[in-house]
Amino acid sequence: MDLFLDFLAAFGRQLQSPTLAFLLGGMAIAALGSRLEIPDAIYRFIVVVLMLRIGLGAGIAIREADLSELLLPALAAALLGVVIVLIGRVTLAPLSGPRPEDGIATAGLFGAVSASTLAAAMVLMEEDGLRFEAWVPALYPFMDIPALLTAIVLAQLGRKGGKARPRLGAIIVDSLRGSALSALALGLVLGMIARPDPVFHSFYDPLFRGFLSILMLIMGMEASARLAELRRVAHVYAVYGLTAPLVHGGLGFALGWLAHLATGFSPGGVVLLAVMAASSSDISGPPTLRAAIPSANPAAYIGASTSIGTPVALLSIPLWIALADVVFAL
Repeated sequence: MDLFLDFLAAFGRQLQSPTLAFLLGGMAIAALGSRLEIPDAIYRFIVVVLMLRIGLGAGIAIREADLSELLLPALAAALLGVVIVLIGRVTLAPLSGPRPEDGIATAGLFGAVSASTLAAAMVLMEEDGLRFEAWVPALYPFMDIPALLTAIVLAQLGRKGGKARPRLGAIIVDSLRGSALSALALGLVLGMIARPDPVFHSFYDPLFRGFLSILMLIMGMEASARLAELRRVAHVYAVYGLTAPLVHGGLGFALGWLAHLATGFSPGGVVLLAVMAASSSDISGPPTLRAAIPSANPAAYIGASTSIGTPVALLSIPLWIALADVVFAL
């Protein structure tokens, strides 16, 4: 009973977080017939600012890191992003009814990373005294971009069906030209080779949470408009949202442990890699998939990810910390 009450309390706190609160608020006002509209130009601007902020922050951290220590964990993160989407393609997508792209987009979000879940894990670990390398949070673009690209490529391959064989390289290049991924990649490169710290701390960082709340409001309104399409397969996405974070987090912990054996990757780094694998994107993923896979239902991939997957991922953080205590005899 205590465990169940703790779960309800944690879930209640998550409902109050800006990400989920504004998402649910957008769904509520859309369901009530509100005429609130946010111009698409403003939406695109917000997405670009958010993606630049994420890329700049990651690039700054990578610039100050020892690249030899970062290489293997970065490869592990990229592999996790791809594998998680492929797992979703062979498990969830076939159960998505007549719209397999809904399952692919959902797997794409679960392969990508939630910055808010990562931040929560860092706070908990610091309170627990569990050390990690300063550059570990910068691993999330290495998982984010491969996961989103894999989902986009799989969706485009599916749309081509049995027609002429598509050019995989052209699909990847076209995907990288999308506004969200382009901004993320640009920010990453600028953070590594330039000195954007002043503008990062004075402009991008202060705007981050406010712009994120508007983005979630827009996504909630759009998801609400398409909720009826989800009812036929909602149970499938609910089961996936409950189980996928634990499976993916376990894979992340296993790969992090192998990196620990090979390079001395810290136990804290292993935990953060597991948390990133368990999380599902709440910032970069939705706008990227919305633009690249327009036929996918946001109610499916956002509902499974943010409404179910994110609370489960947050609640699993103590599990990965406890597992590290056992495995590494901390």
